[in-house]
Amino acid sequence: MQLIRWSYSRRGQVRAYFDRFPQSTLYFRRIRRYYFLFTIDWHEEDPIVTDEDKEQMHRLLNRELGREKEYLKRRTRSS
Repeated sequence: MQLIRWSYSRRGQVRAYFDRFPQSTLYFRRIRRYYFLFTIDWHEEDPIVTDEDKEQMHRLLNRELGREKEYLKRRTRSS
């Protein structure tokens, strides 16, 4: 999966588009020092978003924004 593009949206949100979900818009919000998926404006032509997809999207966006280190150090990390 690749991050196609992203932009800042209103109220500190980041709007992102990924190649695997080209019709859907994903919104991320900043939690402490990293960005986390908040909501998905999902389009029915796109595949269903799995937990593995979410994890990969979190890593890609935080890497792009220079926050990957903080994301990997988060306290709620499952692995």
